Amino acid sequence: MSLKAIVTGGGSGIGLAAATLLAERGMKVACLDVNPPGEPFIGIKVDVTDDAQVRAAVAEAAERLGGIDVLVNNAGIGAQGTIEDNPDSEWQRVFDVNVFGMVRVARAALPYLRQSEHASIVNTCSIAATAGLPQRALYSATKGAVLSLTLAMAADHVREGIRVNCVNPGTADTPWVARLLDRADDPEGERAALNARQPMGRLVSAEEVAAAIAYLASPEAGATTGTALAVDGGMQGLRLRAPN
Repeated sequence: MSLKAIVTGGGSGIGLAAATLLAERGMKVACLDVNPPGEPFIGIKVDVTDDAQVRAAVAEAAERLGGIDVLVNNAGIGAQGTIEDNPDSEWQRVFDVNVFGMVRVARAALPYLRQSEHASIVNTCSIAATAGLPQRALYSATKGAVLSLTLAMAADHVREGIRVNCVNPGTADTPWVARLLDRADDPEGERAALNARQPMGRLVSAEEVAAAIAYLASPEAGATTGTALAVDGGMQGLRLRAPN
């Protein structure tokens, strides 16, 4: 029996990499995105800030897939700056996508997940939830909320047979990071600085994050819930001495 998965933000970056890997491993995958991909996925256009759109998209995905076993809650947007650099409207916008968007999609998917024998939710969190990063106050606040939300959801739904975990990527080589680098005064210097910030000396790939998502989504992780899996090149846990 092939499992059925929904991936939000499945049109690019980590979401597309996760959808691709889940499909390669035999799952039927629906990608929900403002710019959804085509075959081999079921592409459904949706704005996660609109609850009516979300409910309709999840219902359509469930019908076309034949149910829902896995939800990869990946849709999100970035933000830069200190607490002084973004107005209230931007704080509300980013929280609306990064936190409330996950709530809307999970809420709509729960009735279908409850019917699954292998129900799993994987939220895309970030190293920003557990490490203080400069110029990322708004983004970090949303990801801190995602981490706490993951733990609370795991507690709420464990006895319903629904596992809830998250992945915490370090700085990943995604289209969003590429756009940030393009806008920098010294793109190559900025990339070198981001590489150096991670103990492994390089950015995380979308495929590496996808592999962690696929593991947490699969029945192989059947005893794992309420866990944050870091895929960050050692950034959170390692404290290296400066090279000689």
